[in-house]
Amino acid sequence: MKSTGIKKLLFVLLIFSAVLGNAQQERYTAIEAKLKELSATNPGLNEKVELSVNGVAIQEFIRALAATNNLNMSVDAGLDTKIVNNFSNVNVSDVLLFLVKKYDLDISFIGNIMSVSQYFQPVVLQKPVIKTLKIKYDKPTNVLDLDLTNDSLSAVAKEITRLSQKNVVFASDLSGKMVNGYIQGTSFNSAMDKFAFANDLKITPTNDNFYLIEKIEQPLGNPKNNKSSGSLQNNNLPQTINLTTNGNNLITIDVTNAPIAEILTSASSKLNISYFLFTEPKGNTSVNVTNVSYDDFLNYLFNGTEYTFQKSGGIYLIGERNMEGLRATKVIQLQYRTVEKMIDFIPVELKKGIEVKPFPDQNSLIVSGSQPRIEELEKFLRDVDRVVPVVSIEVIIVDINSSHKVSTGLKAGLGTSPKATGGDVFPGLNLSLGANSINSVIDGINGFGVVNLGHVTPNFYVTLRLLETNGDLDITSTPLLATLNGNEAKMSIGQTIYYQENTINVIANNATTTTTNIVYKPLSAEFAMTINPIVSGDEQITLSISVKKSSFTGQSSGPGSPYNSTSRDFQSLIRVKNQEMIMLGGLDENSKDETSSGVPVLSRIPVIKWFFSSRDKNKAKSKLTIFIKPTVIY
Repeated sequence: MKSTGIKKLLFVLLIFSAVLGNAQQERYTAIEAKLKELSATNPGLNEKVELSVNGVAIQEFIRALAATNNLNMSVDAGLDTKIVNNFSNVNVSDVLLFLVKKYDLDISFIGNIMSVSQYFQPVVLQKPVIKTLKIKYDKPTNVLDLDLTNDSLSAVAKEITRLSQKNVVFASDLSGKMVNGYIQGTSFNSAMDKFAFANDLKITPTNDNFYLIEKIEQPLGNPKNNKSSGSLQNNNLPQTINLTTNGNNLITIDVTNAPIAEILTSASSKLNISYFLFTEPKGNTSVNVTNVSYDDFLNYLFNGTEYTFQKSGGIYLIGERNMEGLRATKVIQLQYRTVEKMIDFIPVELKKGIEVKPFPDQNSLIVSGSQPRIEELEKFLRDVDRVVPVVSIEVIIVDINSSHKVSTGLKAGLGTSPKATGGDVFPGLNLSLGANSINSVIDGINGFGVVNLGHVTPNFYVTLRLLETNGDLDITSTPLLATLNGNEAKMSIGQTIYYQENTINVIANNATTTTTNIVYKPLSAEFAMTINPIVSGDEQITLSISVKKSSFTGQSSGPGSPYNSTSRDFQSLIRVKNQEMIMLGGLDENSKDETSSGVPVLSRIPVIKWFFSSRDKNKAKSKLTIFIKPTVIY
């Protein structure tokens, strides 16, 4: 018997070698025929050569052969075999064919170009043999037969599901497991139970016709109750867990520092709850709750851990929060707040383990993560997403300016030319008397014959002033501002004027050159007010008010020069009731300016001083008052 097997093997090898040798010969024949065909247009292939090489790389040898015989050849750079040959009076085509056979090369032809490379035996892909699983199921009797030898659990589960129409699902970490077993004429449930026992697995049947397969693990704290299969019907609770239930499927449990997996198994067994573990919960915890539902119990159990659950078809799927199947995505739309600001207000702890992205187009947040954390975040958002009150601020600005000016005095002098008499007599006296008018008055006095005063020169003049000017200016404006609670409302009214700035540059070269640059620079004066309202729960409004006013007082030194300016500002923080008006004052300005010129000593003597001096008195008063009335609008 052994001799016959060896003969068969040798016969197969002989047949294979013959087929392989025949294929190689056909390849050589095809290359030879192509070389012969190409030699008709490339005479270099028929040239006789005398060659003797020792230790030369084959690619260098072929390149030299092509160069000396005007052949178009490309050689694979990976050919690094060293050759030792001696050719005498042979055709180039014969040399190439020899190299192909000797060093297992291949020549491909593209027009007149020959490409030389290493020959590789074509890989024949064998069609994989699909093993037929020996599984039978009789539906009328619900009997399952298994004859498995090193078969894939994945294939076995699919075949059993196909035959029995009962869904068999296995955990992801069992995808590569191989199983064995021989069971004949056994009911489906019993056969599945024994199949699990034979392969160190645990099968859990569910109420919706599913069979869940998972690895067997030693129960924590109770090694005596290690079973290979079943539906979590472990009613022997560990001594550390005090667990009771009532008729409404509510749980009362009191446990201290017990493994989470053990607590989960005990509670699920007590309520006959089916669950599927993607990953087994690790760690210990303490639980003391009374009359809570199973869902609330799981929320309390997994709170603060990396585990979560999701109910699907009556089965509780339990695993890590970031696992596929336990993640959830939700769009949370805000009603009153904007997403750009809201995302910055979310506490860091609430964003752990979830991803939050703003969606401004719909004023929404896209949240992805575990369902319990999403619900916690959504509750926070609903608490803070409330109506933001609008504060309408009515402002009345009253700016009162008053001035009083008195100019008195007598002024005499000599001009460069005679002056004519003229001026105002009423309502204010501002009269200039020329030499002719003064001489007429003198002549009138001389007519009495007592005193002869003579005459003044033609350029002599006298100016007499007795003026009083009063001014009153009342400016009232009523802007209406509105802003959201906690946001600033601003207003600004201003004026910009320009003054001239000249820059003279002197450039000394062959000739001195002077350039003048004129730049007009701005100066601004404005009335600006900023109000920031904050509404409290009892509709009391805290107002942070800032007011600034600046104005021009005139140019410092004539036309074109910069303007002088004054500014007044104040800040206030007050609290008022809704629709209550307040008044802000204190921006008052009083100025008094008195100038005089005259003859020394005489200008200070009462009564006489009015004839020997000139006086100007200016008084100005400015008062700014602001009335503010805030109104809360929802």
